[in-house]
Amino acid sequence: MSSNRASEFSATSGWLTGQILIAMPNMPDPRFARTVIYICSHGPTGAMGLVLNRLLGEASFHSLLAQLNIPVTDATPNLPIHHGGPVETTRGFVLHSTDYSREGMVAIDDSIGLSATIEILQAISEGHGPERFMMALGYTGWDSGQLDNEIKSNGWITAPADDALLFDSDLDTKWERALSKIGISPFLLSGDAGHA
Repeated sequence: MSSNRASEFSATSGWLTGQILIAMPNMPDPRFARTVIYICSHGPTGAMGLVLNRLLGEASFHSLLAQLNIPVTDATPNLPIHHGGPVETTRGFVLHSTDYSREGMVAIDDSIGLSATIEILQAISEGHGPERFMMALGYTGWDSGQLDNEIKSNGWITAPADDALLFDSDLDTKWERALSKIGISPFLLSGDAGHA
């Protein structure tokens, strides 16, 4: 994480920024089967998002802080680290509530921000970071038009995001909950839906 890397991703109003992507059952890429992804930025040059329902093995927030020589205190939560996606898997991101707003934060909307700074990790470790957050290593990226084509090919459906889908720790049910949010039962989905 660096103090200026998050700023290269800018939240583009409109498009799918601030929405979630839900993988369809016929998702051809096994890395994204049954995933829920929060879209941090989507515009004419491409898209960037974070997977919300996959963990990065046994990695924990405490172990990450130790690697970065950031002291762990009694106030430091020991949360798991998410696998944000297959791109730049050593690069860290904190998706968080905007009650914490510092230089380098990208505001995705009024309530959600994205930071990739050592400062936010220090603040969380000391107990004065954002109220809600999730830490991820890596991200998911799409070139210009690529995500739009994947949606048209029935790879993804979109839905509004909410705090539970973004921040709660019940990862095993996020895919089903995301579908139910838009009134879809996963048992009724066909891998061939939308094809003649």
